[in-house]
Amino acid sequence: MRPVDAVLFDLDGTLADTAPDLSAALNRVRCDRGLEPVPLARLRPYASHGARGLIGAGMAVVPGEPAYEALRDAFLAHYAAALCVDSKLFASMDAVLDALDARALPWGIVTNKATRYTTPLLTSLRLTPRAATVVCGDTMPFAKPHPAPLTEAASRLGIAPSRCVYVGDARRDVEAGNAAGMHTLVARWGYIEPDDAPDSWPADGILDEPAALLGWLQNATPADRPSRHRR
Repeated sequence: MRPVDAVLFDLDGTLADTAPDLSAALNRVRCDRGLEPVPLARLRPYASHGARGLIGAGMAVVPGEPAYEALRDAFLAHYAAALCVDSKLFASMDAVLDALDARALPWGIVTNKATRYTTPLLTSLRLTPRAATVVCGDTMPFAKPHPAPLTEAASRLGIAPSRCVYVGDARRDVEAGNAAGMHTLVARWGYIEPDDAPDSWPADGILDEPAALLGWLQNATPADRPSRHRR
């Protein structure tokens, strides 16, 4: 018996390093307004939160403020025009996916990124024919941290949520996975904000690198499930 029959990944900051192109879109917004670019290193921790996170970090404007919608629309237009220039899979992630394929362990993607950005990005990254399922931010009426996208992915795979593990780099990923009844793992290599404390998130484990997922899958046993350890 295997404790996990499918692996689900968050996209931005977990499966793929998309921060360079997301940050470039934000800096194009700044350039349009005569502002100097913000270094990638400063924007990178906020990339998992998309337009909201990057506009907040790079323009100091948050949803609800009068300027936000215009900035968001400009950001999204720039991003759509160049969404896979420097984006790539995280180091060793391709080997991890190969290993999952070799084990006949299906894997999929559950992201809050809208379909109109996810589809061309996955095509450019050559993931479209490989992923067993893809659930985007607008696939369901609710996005993460609601569990619906995750339970939908499990349903499409024909696998019970309790037999899935979800890997993500944000607290909302852990919350969504827990609410769906899945194992949850934190991708520490992802876009962790300075004030975040992933060690305190109620996950089943924390991975320091993508290859550590294979070790976790190898070491887990069915007996682990009745008393799931939370850190």
